[in-house]
Order: sequence, then structure tokens, then C-alpha cells
Amino acid sequence: MIANVIVDVASQNTNRPFDYKIPEKFEGIVQPGVRVIVPFGPRKILGYVISLSETSSFTSVKKITDVLDVIPTLTEELLQLGKWLSKNTLSYYISCLQVMLPQVMKAKYRKELWKLTEESLGTDLDTLFAGRIVVDFEEFEQSGISYHTLRKHMNEGEVDVHYEVKSRETKKTTTMVEPVSDGMDLEEKLVDLPPQAKKQRTIIEFFLEYPKTIEKKRLLEVLSTTNASLKPLVDKGIIREFKKEIFRDPYGDREFQRTEPFPLTKEQETAIKPILQSIEERTHDVFLLHGVTGSGKTEVYLQSIQEVINRGEEAIMLVPEIALTPQMVERFKGRFGSKVAVLHSALSAGEKYDEWRKIQRKEVQVVVGARSAIFAPFTKLGLIIIDEEHETSYKQEDRTRYHARDVAVERGKTHKCPVVLGSATPALESYARAVKGNYQLLTMSKRMNESVMPEVELVDMRDELHSGNRSMFSITLREKIEERLSRGEQVVLFLNRRGYSTFVMCRDCGHVSECPHCDIALTYHKRQNRLKCHYCSHEEQMPTECPECESKTIRYFGTGTQKVEEALQELIPEARVIRMDVDTTRRKGAHESLLKQFGDGNADILLGTQMIAKGLDFGNVTLVGVLAADALLNLPDFRASEKTFQLLTQVSGRAGRHEKAGEVVVQTYTPEHYSIELASQYDYEQFFNEEMKLRKAFRYPPYYFLTLFTISHPNQLKVQEVTQKITMFMQQKLSDQAYVLGPTPSALTRINNRYRYQCMVKYKKEPEQRKFVERILHYYEDEMKQENGLQITVDFQPYQLM
Repeated sequence: MIANVIVDVASQNTNRPFDYKIPEKFEGIVQPGVRVIVPFGPRKILGYVISLSETSSFTSVKKITDVLDVIPTLTEELLQLGKWLSKNTLSYYISCLQVMLPQVMKAKYRKELWKLTEESLGTDLDTLFAGRIVVDFEEFEQSGISYHTLRKHMNEGEVDVHYEVKSRETKKTTTMVEPVSDGMDLEEKLVDLPPQAKKQRTIIEFFLEYPKTIEKKRLLEVLSTTNASLKPLVDKGIIREFKKEIFRDPYGDREFQRTEPFPLTKEQETAIKPILQSIEERTHDVFLLHGVTGSGKTEVYLQSIQEVINRGEEAIMLVPEIALTPQMVERFKGRFGSKVAVLHSALSAGEKYDEWRKIQRKEVQVVVGARSAIFAPFTKLGLIIIDEEHETSYKQEDRTRYHARDVAVERGKTHKCPVVLGSATPALESYARAVKGNYQLLTMSKRMNESVMPEVELVDMRDELHSGNRSMFSITLREKIEERLSRGEQVVLFLNRRGYSTFVMCRDCGHVSECPHCDIALTYHKRQNRLKCHYCSHEEQMPTECPECESKTIRYFGTGTQKVEEALQELIPEARVIRMDVDTTRRKGAHESLLKQFGDGNADILLGTQMIAKGLDFGNVTLVGVLAADALLNLPDFRASEKTFQLLTQVSGRAGRHEKAGEVVVQTYTPEHYSIELASQYDYEQFFNEEMKLRKAFRYPPYYFLTLFTISHPNQLKVQEVTQKITMFMQQKLSDQAYVLGPTPSALTRINNRYRYQCMVKYKKEPEQRKFVERILHYYEDEMKQENGLQITVDFQPYQLM
């Protein structure tokens, strides 16, 4: 038999299967989805078997050196999905397969064989284990026992192959102890002990009463003894020690309160009905659930998933970023208990690996996670849900530039199951598809407990300036904060700081401190008194005088979260403030513990960036303040108005979610801008109509598709020349209906000493386009391989235009 293998070498020339002969001992073990080690040129490298064939068109074929998996890591469906992804994003097939697996699967490791049962495994394997629980895999290979025997016992759950990863992310084990003999024998051993061995006596007496396996640490704690008392008993063969794997459960030490399904409102019932029908009839539909913040979308998700679980099927629930995880996990674990696996960026690589193994072993039926959880290796998918579907974090921005929404729809087609996209502010593209009838639109326009949407007041900061208020808080906002604190209620303050950080400028000559490697002003961090670049991590000391004119009048401008926190403490010294931004949530678990403090009422004001805008649900929050509503509007991005509308709507939704009424104050310099005005009225449809007129006029999605080329190189002339050539090539090859724009410098022209230029294609239908892009990448492949060489990235669905 021949295995067709995709090798772990990312290049145009190797982006195809290679044939390898399957040695006799691996026959039946090598299957599609298994990772193998194969000779490739002078070295041995990792590869993925994607299919088997009986013959090869080549006369001499090398043999597979080793097999890493006895049970495939990738299902047949994921192998097909990888192929589809590779074609769709023009990424290497190998990169598409690797994006589906946990990081640990790409590390170096040693294999071990673990015995999982007390029963006999038949003479051969019993001889191999010889009373041990773990043996090195090499011993198995030298023993002459067939792989088929091994696989039979693995399928019966009696043995397992473990990867001892050489990086730090190894399996987590604990030492267990148990008595070797039965009760009669133990009593004899007790009599034989010398009288001074008191602690040894206590240990044997313990096992006479509880003749079970127990964790060594626990035993020593219970009997207040040490390893010194246990060791002689182990040496004499009275007690046996062995290692047992424990899954790292990131939520293992937490008790989740079981919750029952809530009775649904009329609107929820109307929304869930077609979803349940699609689950029952096993049809693939895409539903867009457009529900205002607090309308109970999560309950619709939970009850739909319950239906899938009842049918013995599986569900994937995607949530954006880390912000939603703590509260989301609580809801899911509370409802479905141990049937849930969680995958997100705050887990360690080891925890991610263990959660992934639970899915692979069919120990769970639901996965809640961020973007990459869309590749969960389920085989009986009954439902896929993407919450806050408008979030740009669902788009991967490097290597395989996939969008989780597209992958979900593709998997939904394969499994004939529904895909639900939920949002209070759907992406324009999604809503346009729903209006057109490509998606089914489900609407929920009321909040769960009939509470009204919070009142939004727009404050024109130009008037504040004219009246002499130069602080970052309007008089209205300040009065409302003080009023809330006097009533013992809580406030959320949101600072849209992206593209609006604190920079340092000389008041005499206007010199701004810039990063020496990037075309961007350095950001001032007060705590360390340092200037930092948020793109290449360059840092320097805050200057005491201007490097240009030596003036001492160096000041910082703009509002960062640190600066707002200080201003708050000056204005309202009694307020307890929790700040949440990238700096305060770096440590593992910091995010969750800060939210818990706020939820427990240990702070009055939660001040933060994007990460507090969504998904938070605190009953005592009655006021939300938005400090710089226009920050996003001024970015060079055609989606700027849409992102502003979405953010303002999401943030406003944090107020008045329970019994107490909520209020929102939005501070802006352009209150007349339609996205700010309509967000204050929660009028998504009107916003959709306004924005669509502009998109049509300027030929942007959803009326046109976009392809963005970004070219970078340390030499500016080189970048200009290559971008010019690509632009001209695309202009010649595409039809007259396509618009090719460029070459133009990127908004951030230099990052990390590399110059960046762009070229953009706007088109409605260009079936040949991918073929031309492949030709471009092929033509420049050698230059792209050189160290520090040319980089060309092509994005067929760009969200980052900077």
C-alpha cells in the first residue's frame, strides 16, 4: 500500500501529496489523518497522511520511517476541509492542517505506552508491561508485538499511547499508591513490623480500612506523614506506586451551579422554532439571529444545544475573544456540566491539548471557544453557533487567512446541520445576505424582562470646551457618576483607545517622539515612565527635554486608560476604580479575577478598552460612559462607521440589564455623524440603509468583493517597484468590471524597519482571479524565501486595511 503524504515544508513546490510506501508492520495502522515521519531529501520530517492508494506512478518510492498516531488526529472531514481552505485562501495545505491542531502536536516528543486497566491483556502485552503501568514506546517496537494487537486493545480502552512532549507542555500526572496484597496478607505484614515503625503501621492500618487506590499526596496529608515512612513499604513490595495522567481542567477547582432552562418569551419561541426544525430535519440552513442586547440570545443558544445533545449529536459555540469566556463558561458549564470543553487563548498550551483530547475521545458534546474552536474534531455535528458574529476577531490575520464564519458554513453543509449567527449589530455583509434571502432572518427586538433599552444622551465636547471645561469628563457625565456612587450603584466607563493613545510632544517646536523602526508615535506608559511602540515592542526612557530644541516643555497628549484613571481619582477620590486593558490583564486569570471583583461589588467603576464592551452582565451597572466615541471614525477604514455603531450599541447594552434602569452618556466631537446618532437611538435598520448607500457609491462590500495585496521589504524602492508590477499585471488580466487601485503606501508605511505598500482589487465576479494571484506568488517565490526577503500577503476578505 502507498500513503499519500503532505509534508511539513511550506512552499509552492511541496504543496502537493508525496507517495510513501507503508512498511508491513504499519499496515492497517497508517490511515488518513495519521501523522507520520518520512524521509524527505537528506532529513526526516513530519507529514500528514491524506489518503491511501494501491499503487504509485513512481518506480522507486521511499518508506515511511515512523508513525506518530495509532488513532488518526484528523478526521476525513477535516482533511477535506483543509483542502477547501487551502484553495479558498491560497494558503499551503500543510498550514491549513496545522491550524486545526493544538500547538503541542507540533512539538518534539517521546512516545509512551500506558496501561489503563487492572485486567490481563494476554501474554504478550502482560510480558511487555511486566507489572509496570508505563513503558517506553521503543520497548513495544522492539518486542515484535504487532500494531494490530495494540490497536485492538486501544479501541477497547485498555491501553493508550501518550506523547511525552519535550517542550514544557507535557501530560500532567500524579503519583498514586495502592496496597499490593489483600487484607489477610496486609495483617500479617502489620504483625511483622518493628514496634518503632509507628508511621508505617498507620499507613498499613489505613489500607486495611480503605483497600483502594489513593493519590500519594492525599495519603500523606490525611495521615500527616512523609515520604520517608512510605518508601520502606514500597521497597518491601507491600505498597505499589504508579503514575496516573490527570487532565488539566482549567475550571477543575470550581463548582458550577447547575441551572435549569428558563421559560422562553414569545419572541424567543418564534426565533428558536425554525432552528429546532432544522436540527430535527437535518437540513443545512444559515440563520441570522438579530436580537437587541439583553434580549436573551444566549438562552436560545442553550436550548438549541440541549436539543442537539438529546439527539446524541455535538455542537460548537464560538464566542469572540477572551472577554466573553468567564461568564459564558459559567453559563455553559452550569447547564451542561462536564459535557463541555473550553478552548480559548487564556489557557496554557497543555490545558488546550487536554481539552482537545476530550473532544477527540468523544468525552464531550459541546465546545465553547474562540476562533480556532471551529476546527473541533467532532464527527456528529448537529449545530454551529457564532455569537457576536460581526466581531473582526473571527478573521485570522496571518498565514491561513480564514474567516470562522465561512468555515462554519462549509462544515454545516458537510454535516447537514444549521449554523446560527447571532448579534445585536450584525455585519453589513451578513444582514445584506439575510435581506436578500440567502440567510434566514430571526429578529428579537425586546429585552428579556421587558426592561427598556437604556436612554442615551449625546454630549457635544465642543460645547464643553467653549464653556471652559478642559477635562476629559463632561459636566453631565461627572454629575451622573457622582449620583450613581451616592446610590451605591456601579458605572462602566469605556475608552475607545485604539489609534488614540497618549503621545509625547514638545510644546515649543512640536517634535513628537516616534519609533525608530516604525512610522508611528511612541505611546507613553506612566507606571514605568517609558515610551513604547505597540507594533515592534521598541522601548525607551521618557525624555526630560526635547531632543530637537532642548526645551523642557515636553508634554503628553491624548487619553490613555492610565490617564483617565488618574483624572478619575482626582475628580472623585472616593471612587474605587478597576482598570481593564492590555497592561492590567497580562497575567493568566487576571481578566477573570478583575471582573469577579467588580461583580462582587468591590469597585464602583470599571474602566476599560474594547474588552469590556461585550457580553458582560452585571445587574448593578446603571450608567455607562463612552469617553471618545469618535476615535474609530477617524481611521482610514471603510468599515469605520460600522465599527463605531457596533461598539456604541454593544457598550450601551451593558447598562440596565436587570431591574434597575440604565443610562448611557456618549461624549463626542461629532454628535451629528449618522453612526453616532443612530447608535444612540438603537436604530440598526436605518443605519444599515444609510451605510449601504455609501458602500454602493464607493464600491465596497457587500456590493463588491475586495482583494488586498500587502507587499513589504526593508528597501522602499523595491517595495514600490514590486507593487507597481503586481498592480499592472492585475489590471491587464482582470475584466473591465474590476477596479485595481494602487500602488499606495499602507497607512502604517513602516513597521519594524520594513516598508509596506498596498494594491486593492474591487470586483463583482472574477472567476480567474485566484489563478492570477497564484502566478504572482509563484513568480516571486524565490525572493520571498530569502532571509529578510520580500513578503507578499494576499487577503481575499480584508478586515485590517492599515
